[in-house]
Amino acid sequence: MRVILLEDVKKQGKKGDIKNVKDGYGMYLINNHLAIKETEGSLDILNKQNKAKAQKEAENLKEAENLKKQLEKIKLTFKVKTGENDKVFGIISTKQIASKLEEKGLKIDKKKIILDTAINTLGTTNVKILLHKKVTASLKIELQK
Repeated sequence: MRVILLEDVKKQGKKGDIKNVKDGYGMYLINNHLAIKETEGSLDILNKQNKAKAQKEAENLKEAENLKKQLEKIKLTFKVKTGENDKVFGIISTKQIASKLEEKGLKIDKKKIILDTAINTLGTTNVKILLHKKVTASLKIELQK
C-alpha cells in the first residue's frame, strides 16, 4: 500500500513523503490521521501544497535579503558608563539591541541576534543576526562614553 504522510512519522519519513508500507501498517497510519492513501487526487493536492510551500520559502528568502541590506547600513550607538581604564559597567544584551532596532523601525527577535562574545568594551563590534537559514546579516554596534 502506498501512502502520503500527513505528519512526521518516526522511522518512516517526514510530512509529505510517499511511502510504500504493508497493508496493516498503512491502515494504522490512515486510521490515526498520520497518512492518506495515495490516489491521483491526493497527489494533486500534495503537488499544490509543495508549490505553495516553495513559493512561500522564496518570498521569505527575498524578505530576509532586503532586511539584510537595511541592517548592514545601520550602526547602533550605545552610551555606557565606564570606570577606571575605560572599563564598561555591564554588557549590552540582545534585548537592548532588539529594542534599539525596533526604535529604528526594524522588528528583530532577540533570539536571532547572535553574540559570539559579550559586548563590554568601548569601540565598534560586529554582531551577527540570523534572518533566515541562508541569510545572516552583520550589524555594527558602537559603545561610547
